[in-house]
This record gives sequence, structure tokens and C-alpha cells, in this order.
Amino acid sequence: MEDEIQFIFDGLKEGNDKAVSHLSSGLQKIRAGAATPSMLESVMVEAYGSQTPLSGVANVSTLDARTLSIQPWDKSTLEAIAKGVMNANLGLNPQNNGEMIIISVPMLTEDRRRDLGKKARSEGELAKISLRNNRKDAISEIKRLKDDGLSEDRQKDLESEVQDIIVTYTRTIEDLAAKKEVDIMKI
Repeated sequence: MEDEIQFIFDGLKEGNDKAVSHLSSGLQKIRAGAATPSMLESVMVEAYGSQTPLSGVANVSTLDARTLSIQPWDKSTLEAIAKGVMNANLGLNPQNNGEMIIISVPMLTEDRRRDLGKKARSEGELAKISLRNNRKDAISEIKRLKDDGLSEDRQKDLESEVQDIIVTYTRTIEDLAAKKEVDIMKI
């Protein structure tokens, strides 16, 4: 019985960790004004006959707070890289100088900042939905154990423990989303 309880809590923790990790990576893709190489993580490039992540064909770095540079390992991929950046729908305009791709990241308008703040909150809400689903699954497993002989008091204690874990993860998610929103709104 204790092994099954441990399995339920391990699954709950793993699911919650995945939700937080997914939120972190999703928030990282929302640009907050300053140029970062992570802005281009989703860019796919048609190179060598297949779709390849940008990181597989070039080195991405920041020249300054508003400029990204993409240095391809093979100059024949310059056009494909520029096309991949355009196709990624990031609102960026790549400039090919024959040696590398330069991207000037435009300043965010106040409206765009508000929209990105809403997107950050939305990502946080999706992560909280995942937590609620994990809680529901854990509690239904605990109720199933009651049918196998778990006492009602122990069941209530375990359900309370599950709720405490969910509250902790919810705070973490809210903090991540709030920090990103503050980061987006500062000029």
C-alpha cells in the first residue's frame, strides 16, 4: 500500500515539474524587449534536405541589447536561415550581409507589451490547469486505494498533502508568470 502511495506522489511531483518546466520554456520564448538568442529557438531552417533547428546550422549571439547575429557554419545556408527566420513569424526582419545574418530587434510598443503580458498570464493559467489535472488524477488514485483498504482518515490526510503540494507549485507558477510580466512591461 505504501509503495502505491509513494508512486502516486512521485507521479504528481513529476507531472507538476513538467508543467513548471513547460511554462518556463514557454515564457522564455516571449520576448521582453532585449534581444536574446533564445528568441530564435523555434526557428527551423531548410538545410541539407531537411528541416533543421537554427542551432544545428549556425551560432546565434547578441551584438548588443537590440541586435542579434547569426553566424552560419556553412555560408551556403545564409538564404535558408533568413527564410527560416521570416517563416517563424517572430516579427523580425533578417538582414543578410553575405557573411552573417543581422537582426535588429524593434522596440516594443505599449500595446504590444500589454499583449505579451496577457500571453504570459495565459501561459501561467495553462500551467495551473495542468496542475489541477494532476491533482484530480492523484486524488482519484487515492480514492481507489480506499477501496483497497485505506482508512478514511489516511485518505483525508493524503488528499490534504496533495493539496499542499499543488498550492506550492501554484505559487511557483504565479511567481514565474508575474516576473515575466514585470520584465515585459519595463522599458
